[in-house]
Amino acid sequence: MRTILITGPGGSGRSTIAAATAQAAAGTGTRTLVLGSDRGDTLGAALGVVTGAAPVEAAENLTAWRPDATESFRADLTAFQDRASTALELLGAARLDAEELTPLPGAEELALLRALRDAALSEVYDLLVVDLPPTPHALALLALPEELRRYLRRLLPAERQAARALRPVLGRLAGVPMPSEWLYDTAGRWDVELAAVEAVLADRHTSVRLVAEPGPAGAEAVRAAGLALALRGLRPDVLVANRVLPESVEDTWLAGLNAQQRKTLDEWQGTYDDVHHVPHLGHDPRGTDDLAALAVPGVNAAGSTVEWPVTDRLAEDGVLVWGIPLPGAIRDELDLVRRGDELVVTVGRFRRIVPLPSALRRCTVAGAALREGELRIRFAPDPDLWPQGR
Repeated sequence: MRTILITGPGGSGRSTIAAATAQAAAGTGTRTLVLGSDRGDTLGAALGVVTGAAPVEAAENLTAWRPDATESFRADLTAFQDRASTALELLGAARLDAEELTPLPGAEELALLRALRDAALSEVYDLLVVDLPPTPHALALLALPEELRRYLRRLLPAERQAARALRPVLGRLAGVPMPSEWLYDTAGRWDVELAAVEAVLADRHTSVRLVAEPGPAGAEAVRAAGLALALRGLRPDVLVANRVLPESVEDTWLAGLNAQQRKTLDEWQGTYDDVHHVPHLGHDPRGTDDLAALAVPGVNAAGSTVEWPVTDRLAEDGVLVWGIPLPGAIRDELDLVRRGDELVVTVGRFRRIVPLPSALRRCTVAGAALREGELRIRFAPDPDLWPQGR
């Protein structure tokens, strides 16, 4: 299945572009599901339907769905109480009824990720269009599966599960209770679910599209978003410049705004491979006719994953070079810290902890440089760990 993730700054029209993209694809006979995340149902308003917990048919070959975080949260917490019933009884805790449960912060994000996974694995549709939250929240959402899996591996390492039969004995020897079986099983199930979401995001048929209105604020938002996506190994396949004014306008106020737009568009054209202009309709698009008039970019088969290659320069310079594409990065915003077999990469307000490739784990960091939008980290072989004669 082809998956298109669409995001952009708040107010940039990303939900409308997502609706128009899904409608255009459905019009070609592609079985399309568009997934929304906005509580206000902006997506449904653009399509002329009301979306909710159950998928609704918006047009021929087009289904719209807005996952219900409340029901998902209630089901998860009720199941958790069932598994932990013994521990709760020992503590004298009173169970919570499903009717009194309301979602906690983060429940909506988890519900959307679960819906994304289920939809992407479905054989009912050919295309999945996801209307992600505004860019800052969308970037945190895309990082969530990897971060949660990392936390689970640190808190409940898989190798400890091999000694299940010894846990009662170890508990008596240590004088502290050992984690129960259900806790490991729950962590294992979460890890599998999060891994499935990660697989969807890393799939070669998944791409990200940025939507922004050209101008100073849009330019900075796009730079930050592109940088954060690159840090996660993603890049936008299309930058959608939304609400573009005609090249010539008579109104004095609009002429100044148009000049700002043209300057930003020229900068984007020199930076991004594919910048698609969507003209301003003069009003907020509503209904199928307006969506069709937007002329959004088509659906291609290209993905948006980015390779982080390791280049062998041992013969020439005695180092291995790890290249991390970070377009738009500024040297003063960069920070690198090695922690064991991991590298903590910080770019401005964005951070990612990544495992080192196996060859680099036997090396020491020899330096780094930012050149032409790529962070190049040099690693020198550690004589105590590197095979002799290499």
